Amino acid sequence: MTESPADVPVDVLAAAVDLARAAAVETAGDPALVGDHLGATPEPVGPATDEVRPEALGEVLTHTFASTVPGYVGWHWAVTVARIPGEDQVTVDEVVLLPGDSALLAPAWVPWQERLRPGDLSVGDVLPSTEDDSRLVPAYLADDDSAEDPEGRVVAEELGLGRERVMSAEGRSDAVGRWATGEFGPSSPMARQAPGPCATCGFYLPLAGSLRRLVGACGNAYAPADGRVVAADYGCGAHSQATLVADEATEVVRTARYDTGTYDVL
Repeated sequence: MTESPADVPVDVLAAAVDLARAAAVETAGDPALVGDHLGATPEPVGPATDEVRPEALGEVLTHTFASTVPGYVGWHWAVTVARIPGEDQVTVDEVVLLPGDSALLAPAWVPWQERLRPGDLSVGDVLPSTEDDSRLVPAYLADDDSAEDPEGRVVAEELGLGRERVMSAEGRSDAVGRWATGEFGPSSPMARQAPGPCATCGFYLPLAGSLRRLVGACGNAYAPADGRVVAADYGCGAHSQATLVADEATEVVRTARYDTGTYDVL
């Protein structure tokens, strides 16, 4: 039976501990950074072929040394040495610092556009949108490929009021979801104690388009949400229909009174 490379005697390579340590020290730059010898492992060199004779494959073995490099707990030095079968001369192939099972590793790299969080953008920063941003679609068609059509861009300028891309249904849904669960949503403490919802308040300015029934802006200078996007079912004590009961000045009427006969279209 033909011996595999791992079965070839490697006594000469195994005895080359001092050579391997010297190589590790040279790479580390300080003898104190290379610890005890931990062992040696033969390396597979691949099968022989018609073009490559068995004696040309050589013998390869890796010596392992403990690492005492600050900040690299659980790492080790791996020094790979080799020789031609039948020869006594040993050469160093490579020296690397490798992590062990208990080593502390840096987290996997995450693209910058996935690392960003709301509030990270500061003055002077630029956050370009990507072509495959699911929150945006062409203003005239849902097909992003059509946005390259020069004539289509003209149509986009008209239908999108000067914008080539507008928010997609997914983008609008995400936005409404954020706003509804935020400080100015129906579940906030302020909304639960309000006399009535924003949708019935005279200071409520609905957004245009498909979001009109869901969200709007507050225009009451005395309200905590003034100038903010609020959910239609949010509310606060500055509701336009809120009144005080004459007999008990501290009690707020919690049923909003309003006239649905006439209303302004914004």
